[in-house]
Amino acid sequence: MRSKLVAGNWKMHGGMVQNRDLLGAIVAGTAALHKAGFAVCVPYPYLYQAQTLLRDTHIQWGAQNVSQHDKGAYTGEVSAAMLMDFGCHYVIAGHSERRALYGEDSHTVALKFKAAQVAGLIPILCVGETLDQREAAITEKVVAEQLDTIIESVGINALAKSVLAYEPVWAIGTGKTATPGQAQEVHAFIRDRIAAHSPEVAAGLKILYGGSVKANNAEELFAMPDIDGGLIGGASLVADEFIAICRAANN
Repeated sequence: MRSKLVAGNWKMHGGMVQNRDLLGAIVAGTAALHKAGFAVCVPYPYLYQAQTLLRDTHIQWGAQNVSQHDKGAYTGEVSAAMLMDFGCHYVIAGHSERRALYGEDSHTVALKFKAAQVAGLIPILCVGETLDQREAAITEKVVAEQLDTIIESVGINALAKSVLAYEPVWAIGTGKTATPGQAQEVHAFIRDRIAAHSPEVAAGLKILYGGSVKANNAEELFAMPDIDGGLIGGASLVADEFIAICRAANN
């Protein structure tokens, strides 16, 4: 049976003092929760702080992006090997904001996914549709393309060493949330599509939901059979809120 995972995505937020207080509260508030896994994906400048504060705890940490290149003249980029130097366990690949704001297409995301795995990181691969795409009834087509590009690039077995996150773009930072039924429908589609290649990989794969998960909706979302936790944005910056979501995953 798949265990749940709750991963916080701080996005471009944080500060040395507030990070210390937030991480301290999360470590203490989740110490008694043993049925689920917990992680935070922090901005690059705070990876050393996360490593220092979390290395002897049950909370894992990771980054929000990674270069597809190993090294070279790529000013401002950060390689997977560099992330490994800071003890990262996870890295987010293909977040909708990276796709929309920085032009990362599915091919680029696949290269980043591969670079992360080669270095020993677990990619959290994000897939999802915009509001226009949902209203045009092409959600499955969009998600299939994003997913198939990864499978064609690295093979189905590579997904066994990854985590997926379905993030309906229309429900990120908007206050809107897919209903548990809407989220489950897409999660089931993703799992079925992977099962067509490998039932074993599909059965073991964690698929997180990443669209405005809050303390007041987490339990209902996580009760769905194909939702294995959450990729949490804004709520991961508020200790009490994030801890409550972690408790919901632990139930």
